[in-house]
Formats: sequence, C-alpha cells, structure tokens
Amino acid sequence: MSNRRGIIAISGKSGCGNTTVTHLVAEKLGFRVVNYTFRTMAGEMGISFEELCALAEKDDAYDLRLDRKQVELAKEGNCVLGSRLAIWLLKNEADLTVFLDASLEVRAERIASREGGTHIEVMEKTVARDQRDHERYKRIYGYNNDDYRFADLIIDTTVTDQYDVARQIVEQYRNLGRD
Repeated sequence: MSNRRGIIAISGKSGCGNTTVTHLVAEKLGFRVVNYTFRTMAGEMGISFEELCALAEKDDAYDLRLDRKQVELAKEGNCVLGSRLAIWLLKNEADLTVFLDASLEVRAERIASREGGTHIEVMEKTVARDQRDHERYKRIYGYNNDDYRFADLIIDTTVTDQYDVARQIVEQYRNLGRD
C-alpha cells in the first residue's frame, strides 16, 4: 500500500515556466493546481503586484502569509504546487520536487513577451527581482534559492518546451509508482 499524498512541488525563478508547467502536469495527472502567488494575494488585497512586492520587502508577514497558505493548500494532496519556494517549503511533504532552470536571457525574453518592455529593461528588472527575492528568502527562512541541488528533478527549460518539461515530470512521478 502506497503512502503517497499526491504532492508535486515545482520551483524556479521568474520566466522558467513554473506556472505553465504546473498547469500541464496537474492536467495530465488529474491533480489540482496550487498556484497561490503574490499576484493572487495582491488581487485579493486590491493592490498592484508591484505594491505588494514593495510591502513584502519591508514586512516579512506577507511572505509568511503566502507560504503558509500554499503549504496548507498543498497538504490536502493530489496537487501540484508551483511557486518560487515550493521545493523548500514542501521538501519533506512532496512525493516529487522539481526545479526548473533557464538562462537569464531566455527568462527575460519570456517575461518581456508576457508583460511587455524591452529585453534590456526586463533583464535588468529580472536581475534586481532575483536579488531581492534571494535576500528575502535567506533572511526569512535561511533558504538559499540558488542551491536547489536537493531537488529530485532539475530541468533546464532554456531550450526545452513546456510540453516536454511536463512530460518529463509526469514520467518521473509515475516512475515512483505514485500514479
């Protein structure tokens, strides 16, 4: 008898394909998507994403609230949690932890096509955001989000499309005898 909970945690920096891949994997496995993000929280609070990010840089309560909600939702099982810290937050809970990686150039290109802006502007903003996130995660939790070697599966999405990435994750999950 399996003691599986049906929890897959997917992390990666902005522009790596976390959200898209999370949805594809959940769809293929018939799981729920847990993608509660700062964008979601900002909408619930009636403020912009940028405003919430600025608040979170000054008050750790926003990160803690977001992360508690994600873990709470994920622990219900049969889900895929896609978030910057999913693999750290669910390190001991998830059946499978996955880190998606991509080059800065590709990440910036993807973000620019999604949100607008020039490639150079978006690349500068992405570097700055990565640094701010890194400092916050280190300060709040002691996590080094640049050290993801413990993840069960690490996929470079620079040249791999989202469908192949999702296929690899589903295959790995099924190889665990969890489906």
